[in-house]
Amino acid sequence: MVRGKTQMRRIENATSRQVTFSKRRNGLLKKAFELSVLCDAEVALIIFSTRGKLFEFASSSMHDMIERYRKCTKDVHTNKTPAVQDIQHLKLETTCLAKKIELLEVAKRKLLGEGLGSCTLEELQQVEQQLEKSVCTIRDRKMQVYNEQIEQLKEKEKTLAADNAILSAKCKLQPTQESNEDKEYSPSTETENSDVETELYIGLGKKISSMEM
Repeated sequence: MVRGKTQMRRIENATSRQVTFSKRRNGLLKKAFELSVLCDAEVALIIFSTRGKLFEFASSSMHDMIERYRKCTKDVHTNKTPAVQDIQHLKLETTCLAKKIELLEVAKRKLLGEGLGSCTLEELQQVEQQLEKSVCTIRDRKMQVYNEQIEQLKEKEKTLAADNAILSAKCKLQPTQESNEDKEYSPSTETENSDVETELYIGLGKKISSMEM
């Protein structure tokens, strides 16, 4: 006969319920023993009947295994608690940041002249004061940049003036050197040398002076 599928609900008949309990309990204890032997696992099983009777199985000391279980569950809860606290803290921080961003967006729109319809007179005066302070700060920064650029140009002017002075000094030295070279190689020296009398001898001793030529 094919075994029918057992419905997972409380057995109403007390006798049948007790018989089923005894069979299933013995099978569960047998499976626990087999698991501990075959897989070298530490197994502890505790069963209380409807009458409060205790049935248990432990592959080693039941007391030691219970203490080990308590320690493991305590460590798990201890490790989970900081994580939960961190998540809650991050959620709160995210909410605060979202509110700050929203306020900054509203203030930005007001400074740009947007969304002023719902503003009161005091709020408009505050926006005006903020804009005036911003304009003063921008002008001060602009003047500072101008002054820095002027100082840089002055330093550049000094450098160019120094370079110009050096070039002018070099230009003054070159004409004097050229005049000295012209004196050394002037045409007068050539004319003086050309007045020197030279004599030529033609034939057997006939003397012809350079003057007769």
